[in-house]
Amino acid sequence: MGANETMLVIDTSYGSTVGITGHEPLTETDSRTHVEKLQVNIATAVQQAKLTPNNITTIVAGIGPAPFTGLRAGIVAAKALAFATGAKLVGQDILAPQAWWNAERRGETDADTRVLTLAVNDARRKQLYFELCAPVSGENPDPEPLIAMDIDYPAGIVTRVNEAVNAYEASTGKRVLVDVVGHGAAKYASVLQGIDSLGDVVDESVLDQGAHGLDIFTRRAVARVADDTPVEPLYLRRPDAEVPNPLKHVLGHGGAKATR
Repeated sequence: MGANETMLVIDTSYGSTVGITGHEPLTETDSRTHVEKLQVNIATAVQQAKLTPNNITTIVAGIGPAPFTGLRAGIVAAKALAFATGAKLVGQDILAPQAWWNAERRGETDADTRVLTLAVNDARRKQLYFELCAPVSGENPDPEPLIAMDIDYPAGIVTRVNEAVNAYEASTGKRVLVDVVGHGAAKYASVLQGIDSLGDVVDESVLDQGAHGLDIFTRRAVARVADDTPVEPLYLRRPDAEVPNPLKHVLGHGGAKATR
């Protein structure tokens, strides 16, 4: 991050988090009102940092995965503000940073143990968004996931994680612990107990960690700033609305015709 870079985070993957890096963010957890307060919180965050919108050089938009309505509101706000100010717009998913934060939270482990992070976010409808992240280290801060980002029921996640862990243990010869981190972890803790090598269950997001959480969230997003990857939402679930089938014609009837 450049010395003169001012970064604004707008994430609505769970409630909403708005903040300028280096400052404490504003958070809303009430899903009924967080969208209504989003614009006010953006203005407040900028004012509290003693800045104006034109001082913002980069906007990091949370792209989910998350349910449709709330996620869309945050991304639209980020795109509109980037367009108005000329700030660089980059996207960051909510799952990979859970593993980066968990590596810090955990600290050092013994040489024979590998800590995997099952990063989750509440998808509602009794499902979780999830990603099984490989161990994060200074040499490899952004490893390829063992299970790529997906959505499933908790029981299905347990089965898939156990299979992936067994394969990982066989290939590395190391003892494995799986920490479950993110919103929704406590909600389905009883089912997640079925993970064979379960470690900690932490019902917190990286963005619950204040100014330090903002720094973790933006770190890899900024590293990829030159990729010019489009900032698009990750829903992972098919939309409820579907294109209706054409109306069936009554046998022998060609359909209604306009009359004068």
